[in-house]
Amino acid sequence: MTEEEILFEAEGLMEKAATFLSNEFRTIRTGRASPALLDMIKVDYYGAPTALKSLANVSAPEANLLVIKPFDVGGLKDIEKAIKASALGLTPNSDGRIIRLTVPPLSGERRQQLSQQIKHMAEQARVSIRNARRDANKHLDQAQKDKELTEDQRDKGKKDIDDLTKKYVDQVDEALKVKTDEIMEV
Repeated sequence: MTEEEILFEAEGLMEKAATFLSNEFRTIRTGRASPALLDMIKVDYYGAPTALKSLANVSAPEANLLVIKPFDVGGLKDIEKAIKASALGLTPNSDGRIIRLTVPPLSGERRQQLSQQIKHMAEQARVSIRNARRDANKHLDQAQKDKELTEDQRDKGKKDIDDLTKKYVDQVDEALKVKTDEIMEV
């Protein structure tokens, strides 16, 4: 493997970890209604698990309200059942055509729990990034042993890997800070 290939592979893994974290953060409830809260919900629609956003239009007309308008009114009961079964802890209110979800404000204790949860998620992302660095450094060492790279190329590659690691860990830290501020804001 060349130095560029090792760097490219490591950067791909690091980027994947940071992107996964930001997608996970979008599904964390912060007391403010966001259609992204429902991104992970799968509805058993005619026997097949289907993403909610492909069955209905989801909007947030108010800061504490989500409105779900199914494309097919026949799937309304299935959508209600999927929301009730989810870990969101929200109760759907239906009028036969649309579903309203009221997002209650978070208690201080729940804010602390969510804060701890997102810190744990961020640490998992950091670990994934550091694992990518470790693997890339092993590949660089092996390539130098196999005489594919010179010692200087290996050292430059390791420095580049460390720079990439710092960049993606900083991204994770920034995402964590933004989400923590969002959760703790009263």
